[in-house]
Amino acid sequence: MGDRRLRIGCEFTYEAAIRTPTVFQVQANDEPRVKVLSEEWRIDPEVDSHGYRDLYDNPCLRVVLPQGMSTLTYEALAVVPDAVEDFDEDAPEIVPERLPDDVLIYTLPSRYVLPDMLADQSWSRFGSTPTGYRRVQEITQHVHDHLTFSYGSSLPTSTALDVYTSGYGVCRDFTHLAISFCRALNIPARYVFGYLPDLDTEPSPDPMDFAAWMEVWLGDRWWTFDPRNNRRLKGRVVVGRGRDASDVAMATTFGGPTLHSMVVHAEEAQP
Repeated sequence: MGDRRLRIGCEFTYEAAIRTPTVFQVQANDEPRVKVLSEEWRIDPEVDSHGYRDLYDNPCLRVVLPQGMSTLTYEALAVVPDAVEDFDEDAPEIVPERLPDDVLIYTLPSRYVLPDMLADQSWSRFGSTPTGYRRVQEITQHVHDHLTFSYGSSLPTSTALDVYTSGYGVCRDFTHLAISFCRALNIPARYVFGYLPDLDTEPSPDPMDFAAWMEVWLGDRWWTFDPRNNRRLKGRVVVGRGRDASDVAMATTFGGPTLHSMVVHAEEAQP
Protein backbone atom coordinates (compact mmCIF):
# COMPACT_ATOMS: atom_id res chain seq x y z
CA MET A 1 0.00 0.00 0.00
CA GLY A 2 1.41 3.36 -1.03
CA ASP A 3 0.92 6.84 0.38
CA ARG A 4 -0.55 10.10 -0.89
CA ARG A 5 0.46 13.63 0.11
CA LEU A 6 -2.23 16.19 0.85
CA ARG A 7 -2.24 19.93 1.28
CA ILE A 8 -4.94 20.86 3.74
CA GLY A 9 -5.94 24.02 5.52
CA CYS A 10 -8.44 26.77 6.14
CA GLU A 11 -8.79 30.51 6.57
CA PHE A 12 -11.18 32.46 8.83
CA THR A 13 -11.74 36.22 8.59
CA TYR A 14 -13.48 37.89 11.53
CA GLU A 15 -14.52 41.39 12.50
CA ALA A 16 -14.73 41.94 16.26
CA ALA A 17 -16.18 44.93 18.09
CA ILE A 18 -14.00 44.14 21.12
CA ARG A 19 -11.10 41.84 21.90
CA THR A 20 -12.57 38.32 21.77
CA PRO A 21 -11.03 35.17 23.26
CA THR A 22 -11.39 32.33 20.74
CA VAL A 23 -10.53 28.64 20.51
CA PHE A 24 -9.88 27.21 17.04
CA GLN A 25 -10.08 23.50 16.34
CA VAL A 26 -8.93 23.05 12.73
CA GLN A 27 -5.54 21.39 13.19
CA ALA A 28 -4.86 17.94 11.74
CA ASN A 29 -4.64 15.16 14.31
CA ASP A 30 -1.35 13.29 13.87
CA GLU A 31 -2.37 9.64 14.28
CA PRO A 32 -1.42 6.15 12.99
CA ARG A 33 -3.14 6.50 9.59
CA VAL A 34 -2.10 10.12 9.03
CA LYS A 35 1.32 11.71 9.37
CA VAL A 36 1.56 15.49 9.51
CA LEU A 37 4.85 16.48 7.86
CA SER A 38 4.59 20.23 8.38
CA GLU A 39 2.08 22.83 9.48
CA GLU A 40 1.91 26.59 9.80
CA TRP A 41 -0.36 29.08 11.57
CA ARG A 42 -0.64 32.70 10.40
CA ILE A 43 -2.61 35.35 12.27
CA ASP A 44 -2.99 38.86 10.85
CA PRO A 45 -2.52 41.07 12.79
CA GLU A 46 -0.15 39.05 14.96
CA VAL A 47 -1.43 38.08 18.41
CA ASP A 48 -0.23 35.72 21.10
CA SER A 49 -1.47 32.14 20.83
CA HIS A 50 -0.85 28.76 22.37
CA GLY A 51 -1.95 25.21 21.70
CA TYR A 52 -3.38 22.59 24.03
CA ARG A 53 -5.19 19.24 23.99
CA ASP A 54 -8.82 19.13 25.07
CA LEU A 55 -10.40 16.36 27.16
CA TYR A 56 -10.90 14.23 24.00
CA ASP A 57 -7.20 14.72 23.10
CA ASN A 58 -8.02 16.99 20.15
CA PRO A 59 -5.46 19.70 19.31
CA CYS A 60 -6.77 23.24 19.83
CA LEU A 61 -5.37 26.78 19.50
CA ARG A 62 -6.23 29.64 21.87
CA VAL A 63 -6.05 33.24 20.66
CA VAL A 64 -7.62 36.60 21.45
CA LEU A 65 -9.03 38.19 18.32
CA PRO A 66 -8.18 41.90 18.28
CA GLN A 67 -10.74 44.65 17.81
CA GLY A 68 -11.44 45.12 14.11
CA MET A 69 -10.60 42.76 11.26
CA SER A 70 -8.38 39.69 11.68
CA THR A 71 -7.55 36.63 9.63
CA LEU A 72 -6.36 33.24 10.87
CA THR A 73 -4.85 30.79 8.40
CA TYR A 74 -3.84 27.17 8.96
CA GLU A 75 -1.86 25.17 6.37
CA ALA A 76 -0.45 21.64 6.61
CA LEU A 77 1.18 18.94 4.53
CA ALA A 78 0.06 15.44 5.48
CA VAL A 79 0.64 11.88 4.29
CA VAL A 80 -2.33 9.49 4.11
CA PRO A 81 -2.60 5.86 2.98
CA ASP A 82 -3.53 5.27 -0.65
CA ALA A 83 -6.40 3.07 0.54
CA VAL A 84 -9.98 3.39 1.74
CA GLU A 85 -10.89 2.87 5.40
CA ASP A 86 -10.65 -0.56 6.99
CA PHE A 87 -13.81 -2.64 7.29
CA ASP A 88 -14.86 -6.01 8.67
CA GLU A 89 -18.42 -7.14 8.00
CA ASP A 90 -18.07 -9.71 10.80
CA ALA A 91 -17.02 -7.21 13.48
CA PRO A 92 -19.36 -7.91 16.44
CA GLU A 93 -21.30 -5.63 18.75
CA ILE A 94 -20.16 -5.70 22.36
CA VAL A 95 -22.74 -5.88 25.15
CA PRO A 96 -22.65 -2.84 27.49
CA GLU A 97 -21.18 -4.70 30.47
CA ARG A 98 -18.11 -5.63 28.39
CA LEU A 99 -17.46 -2.20 26.88
CA PRO A 100 -14.24 -0.40 27.89
CA ASP A 101 -14.81 2.25 30.56
CA ASP A 102 -13.85 5.15 28.29
CA VAL A 103 -16.23 3.97 25.55
CA LEU A 104 -19.39 3.97 27.69
CA ILE A 105 -19.89 7.73 27.32
CA TYR A 106 -20.57 7.22 23.61
CA THR A 107 -23.75 5.27 24.36
CA LEU A 108 -25.42 8.23 26.15
CA PRO A 109 -27.52 11.17 24.92
CA SER A 110 -25.68 14.42 24.20
CA ARG A 111 -26.49 17.92 22.93
CA TYR A 112 -27.49 16.96 19.38
CA VAL A 113 -27.63 13.16 19.64
CA LEU A 114 -30.91 11.91 21.11
CA PRO A 115 -31.05 8.12 21.34
CA ASP A 116 -33.76 8.32 24.00
CA MET A 117 -36.02 10.38 21.70
CA LEU A 118 -35.37 8.12 18.70
CA ALA A 119 -35.36 4.78 20.52
CA ASP A 120 -38.73 3.60 19.19
CA GLN A 121 -37.77 4.35 15.59
CA SER A 122 -34.38 2.72 16.00
CA TRP A 123 -35.60 -0.51 17.61
CA SER A 124 -38.58 -0.89 15.26
CA ARG A 125 -36.40 -0.43 12.17
CA PHE A 126 -33.12 -2.08 13.19
CA GLY A 127 -33.94 -4.20 16.23
CA SER A 128 -34.35 -7.41 14.24
CA THR A 129 -31.38 -6.76 11.93
CA PRO A 130 -28.39 -9.09 12.41
CA THR A 131 -26.09 -7.43 14.92
CA GLY A 132 -22.61 -6.06 14.35
CA TYR A 133 -21.00 -4.28 11.43
CA ARG A 134 -23.84 -5.12 9.05
CA ARG A 135 -26.42 -3.51 11.32
CA VAL A 136 -24.39 -0.31 11.54
CA GLN A 137 -24.04 -0.35 7.77
CA GLU A 138 -27.82 -0.67 7.46
CA ILE A 139 -28.24 2.32 9.79
CA THR A 140 -25.78 4.26 7.63
CA GLN A 141 -27.67 3.30 4.48
CA HIS A 142 -31.02 4.28 5.97
CA VAL A 143 -29.82 7.71 7.09
CA HIS A 144 -28.21 8.28 3.70
CA ASP A 145 -31.51 7.48 1.98
CA HIS A 146 -33.80 9.22 4.50
CA LEU A 147 -32.09 12.63 4.53
CA THR A 148 -31.61 14.94 1.57
CA PHE A 149 -28.40 16.97 1.67
CA SER A 150 -29.17 20.67 1.51
CA TYR A 151 -27.11 23.65 2.68
CA GLY A 152 -29.13 25.94 4.92
CA SER A 153 -31.77 23.32 5.66
CA SER A 154 -30.84 23.04 9.34
CA LEU A 155 -29.83 25.44 12.08
CA PRO A 156 -26.90 25.37 14.51
CA THR A 157 -29.46 24.27 17.11
CA SER A 158 -30.96 21.43 15.02
CA THR A 159 -30.89 18.04 16.76
CA ALA A 160 -31.01 14.55 15.28
CA LEU A 161 -34.75 14.48 15.97
CA ASP A 162 -35.26 17.76 14.13
CA VAL A 163 -33.56 16.54 10.96
CA TYR A 164 -35.19 13.11 11.17
CA THR A 165 -38.53 14.91 11.13
CA SER A 166 -37.65 17.41 8.39
CA GLY A 167 -35.78 14.97 6.13
CA TYR A 168 -33.08 17.52 5.29
CA GLY A 169 -29.62 18.33 6.61
CA VAL A 170 -25.90 18.71 6.05
CA CYS A 171 -23.16 16.19 6.84
CA ARG A 172 -23.16 16.92 10.58
CA ASP A 173 -26.91 16.22 10.65
CA PHE A 174 -26.52 12.92 8.81
CA THR A 175 -23.89 11.98 11.39
CA HIS A 176 -25.94 13.03 14.42
CA LEU A 177 -28.92 10.97 13.23
CA ALA A 178 -26.87 7.83 12.55
CA ILE A 179 -25.12 8.14 15.92
CA SER A 180 -28.51 8.49 17.63
CA PHE A 181 -29.76 5.25 16.07
CA CYS A 182 -26.57 3.44 17.08
CA ARG A 183 -26.66 4.68 20.67
CA ALA A 184 -30.35 3.77 20.96
CA LEU A 185 -29.25 0.18 20.28
CA ASN A 186 -26.42 0.45 22.88
CA ILE A 187 -23.79 0.59 20.13
CA PRO A 188 -21.11 3.19 21.03
CA ALA A 189 -20.71 5.83 18.32
CA ARG A 190 -18.80 9.10 18.30
CA TYR A 191 -18.77 12.21 16.10
CA VAL A 192 -15.73 12.92 13.91
CA PHE A 193 -14.93 15.85 11.66
CA GLY A 194 -12.00 16.79 9.50
CA TYR A 195 -10.68 17.28 6.00
CA LEU A 196 -11.93 15.05 3.18
CA PRO A 197 -10.32 15.56 -0.24
CA ASP A 198 -11.68 14.25 -3.55
CA LEU A 199 -9.18 11.41 -4.02
CA ASP A 200 -10.04 9.00 -6.86
CA THR A 201 -13.65 10.15 -6.78
CA GLU A 202 -15.79 12.59 -8.72
CA PRO A 203 -15.15 16.12 -7.41
CA SER A 204 -18.08 17.74 -5.64
CA PRO A 205 -19.55 20.80 -7.38
CA ASP A 206 -19.98 22.47 -3.98
CA PRO A 207 -17.25 24.58 -2.35
CA MET A 208 -14.90 22.56 -0.15
CA ASP A 209 -15.93 22.42 3.50
CA PHE A 210 -15.08 20.43 6.59
CA ALA A 211 -16.70 16.98 6.56
CA ALA A 212 -18.37 15.01 9.37
CA TRP A 213 -18.66 11.25 9.82
CA MET A 214 -18.82 8.78 12.69
CA GLU A 215 -16.74 6.09 14.33
CA VAL A 216 -18.48 3.06 15.86
CA TRP A 217 -17.06 0.67 18.47
CA LEU A 218 -17.32 -2.94 17.26
CA GLY A 219 -15.17 -5.82 18.48
CA ASP A 220 -12.14 -4.16 20.05
CA ARG A 221 -11.79 -0.97 18.00
CA TRP A 222 -13.41 2.02 16.29
CA TRP A 223 -14.61 1.70 12.68
CA THR A 224 -15.36 4.55 10.26
CA PHE A 225 -18.85 4.99 8.75
CA ASP A 226 -19.96 7.91 6.58
CA PRO A 227 -23.75 8.46 6.49
CA ARG A 228 -23.49 11.41 4.08
CA ASN A 229 -21.43 9.67 1.40
CA ASN A 230 -22.28 6.06 2.34
CA ARG A 231 -19.05 4.66 0.96
CA ARG A 232 -15.48 4.09 2.00
CA LEU A 233 -13.17 6.87 0.83
CA LYS A 234 -9.50 7.79 0.79
CA GLY A 235 -7.74 10.66 2.46
CA ARG A 236 -9.69 11.45 5.62
CA VAL A 237 -7.70 13.67 7.99
CA VAL A 238 -9.29 13.85 11.44
CA VAL A 239 -9.41 17.20 13.22
CA GLY A 240 -11.63 16.34 16.19
CA ARG A 241 -13.65 13.62 17.88
CA GLY A 242 -16.33 13.96 20.53
CA ARG A 243 -19.87 13.12 21.59
CA ASP A 244 -21.33 15.38 18.89
CA ALA A 245 -20.60 18.63 17.06
CA SER A 246 -20.80 20.68 20.27
CA ASP A 247 -17.57 19.03 21.47
CA VAL A 248 -15.60 19.83 18.33
CA ALA A 249 -16.61 23.30 17.16
CA MET A 250 -14.24 24.70 14.53
CA ALA A 251 -14.24 28.04 16.37
CA THR A 252 -15.54 28.81 19.84
CA THR A 253 -15.76 32.57 20.43
CA PHE A 254 -16.29 34.10 23.86
CA GLY A 255 -18.13 37.04 22.38
CA GLY A 256 -19.94 37.93 19.15
CA PRO A 257 -17.48 38.62 16.33
CA THR A 258 -18.80 38.60 12.76
CA LEU A 259 -17.46 35.82 10.54
CA HIS A 260 -16.89 37.41 7.13
CA SER A 261 -15.50 34.35 5.38
CA MET A 262 -14.35 30.76 5.89
CA VAL A 263 -12.41 28.87 3.24
CA VAL A 264 -11.41 25.19 3.52
CA HIS A 265 -9.17 23.26 1.15
CA ALA A 266 -7.94 19.67 0.92
CA GLU A 267 -6.26 18.42 -2.23
CA GLU A 268 -3.44 16.17 -3.34
CA ALA A 269 -0.07 17.88 -3.21
CA GLN A 270 1.67 18.22 -6.53
CA PRO A 271 5.11 16.59 -6.79
